Amino acid sequence: MNSVRILIADDHSLTRKGIRSLLEDFPEYQIVAEAGDGPSLMETLETTLPDCVLIDISMPSFDPISATRVIRERYPDLKILIISAHDDDVYLQGLLRAGVNGYHLKGEPLSDFRLAIENVMAGGTWLSSPLVKKLINTTLARPKSISLTSRQLDLLGLLQEGLDNKAIATRLGISIKTVENNLSRLYQVLNVQSRLEAVNYAVQHPEVFSSLIENNQIIENALKNSTGPFLTVLLVDDNAPFRNELRNSVRQANSNTHVFDAENIDEAVLLTKDTHPNIAFIDMLLQDESGIECTKILKDISPATRFVLMSAYPDLEFHRLGLEAGAVAFIDKKDLDFSALRQIIADSST
Repeated sequence: MNSVRILIADDHSLTRKGIRSLLEDFPEYQIVAEAGDGPSLMETLETTLPDCVLIDISMPSFDPISATRVIRERYPDLKILIISAHDDDVYLQGLLRAGVNGYHLKGEPLSDFRLAIENVMAGGTWLSSPLVKKLINTTLARPKSISLTSRQLDLLGLLQEGLDNKAIATRLGISIKTVENNLSRLYQVLNVQSRLEAVNYAVQHPEVFSSLIENNQIIENALKNSTGPFLTVLLVDDNAPFRNELRNSVRQANSNTHVFDAENIDEAVLLTKDTHPNIAFIDMLLQDESGIECTKILKDISPATRFVLMSAYPDLEFHRLGLEAGAVAFIDKKDLDFSALRQIIADSST
């Protein structure tokens, strides 16, 4: 097997020496050169043509984002792994968009460092676990004017195609009532009053599609390579304020979660097919639908999901029906506090 030719770029000689010492213990790695600033990095890249370059973003005469764009254009097959002590969000997202293959934080375990190199050389995207959390939290906190769910993006695209509610329902495999409810929420998010205004918004703000797809792809790649446990949580409740409150509580109880929410069975089914959540919190009453029935349906789709049923008025019959449907826990809504959530999430992580 051919060895991986590596160039180390860091302005601290001791850091370069430490990285070299670590990698030289493994025969599959060959250190072909070192660089201590921006100009020497560009020159050495041209003369050595390595397979992978390890770059510290704080070198003299070096603009990491613009330099990465140049490197990526000149050497499209080169693997670029950032090795830095900085977790600044501007650099993190800017460098990912500029084309780096990974971003590893100094101070993370040495075993992770070698895993990072293996991962990018295999064609993957690497982010240290703290950076995964940071990127996800930043994405979830995107300004509301461009913060659309995948379902809302689908709806907006179908509106641009000129489809009516019946055609949209057929295309998405949901009821016309669900389409109407989802369109109402979409109009609220976009601050528009009609289909025409929504389409005009999409034309004037094409970034609502590109930015979400881009960030979701980054997150998806990062999560594949994250070393820490990560949980997906689904909330099913027809009360929007309660869902928002519960969503925030779940994230506070465990920041390493991605939370989706639905207000009815149709939405819950689609999200479950897409995400196969680790945990699903389901209200007993969903307008004119039953949380018990919802649990049965979702259990068939995702048997490994842990279903937690919620009710403002739990009783013995509630427990009996829940067990039959496949729920593993039952909770009174008034008892669903921070401590209870942490325990439920902890139980699902083991």
